[in-house]
Amino acid sequence: MMDFISKLISCQKCPRLVNYRNSFPENYWRKPVPPNGKFNAKIVIVGLAPAGHGGNRTGRMFTGDESANNLTKALYEVRLANQPFSESKDDGLELYDVYITSAVKCAPPENKPNASEINNCLSFLEEEIEMLKNAKVYIALGKIAWDSLLKAFKNLGYKIPSTVKFSHGNLVKIEKQDLSIIWLIGSYHPSPRNMKTGKLTMEMLIEILKMAKSLIK
Repeated sequence: MMDFISKLISCQKCPRLVNYRNSFPENYWRKPVPPNGKFNAKIVIVGLAPAGHGGNRTGRMFTGDESANNLTKALYEVRLANQPFSESKDDGLELYDVYITSAVKCAPPENKPNASEINNCLSFLEEEIEMLKNAKVYIALGKIAWDSLLKAFKNLGYKIPSTVKFSHGNLVKIEKQDLSIIWLIGSYHPSPRNMKTGKLTMEMLIEILKMAKSLIK
């Protein structure tokens, strides 16, 4: 895991993202953001990318902003976390059987990575999937995370349905090379905008996590 983290945080593949993350104050993390959780987790949550003032500031995925607290509150409600907030790397947060990562590892301007940046990060996501031997359920927070996971699964030789569209609550069965089964669940991203407009409610997010929890039993 440490070799993976070391390689990840030293990545300089995307000049636009490097310039953007370095535009933040010097006391920010300003590097590709490592995952939060252990590689033996059974539930894997994949977001779009670190937030400029969230993970890009704190150095931990889904930490230090409103989206992070929305997700962590839902995890806490279904007993997949020990506390309902994620503020800093030393805040005492513990995840239970959950690993949190992202499709794109650096904060992008306006939260909008371009196609080449998404593709550059795909190898990291594929490597994570290969290391996550115990993973039974993947939750994609938004369409970019969904599409990235499907592409990564396909590149790794997993059997996926021929036509799979992103939608909130969509559940897809994926067959690994050893014929074992994993599940992919789609969810709207717990961003402030989605939560404040009601596109995603805390109850809806909790139901997604309950579904994931039921699938690992």
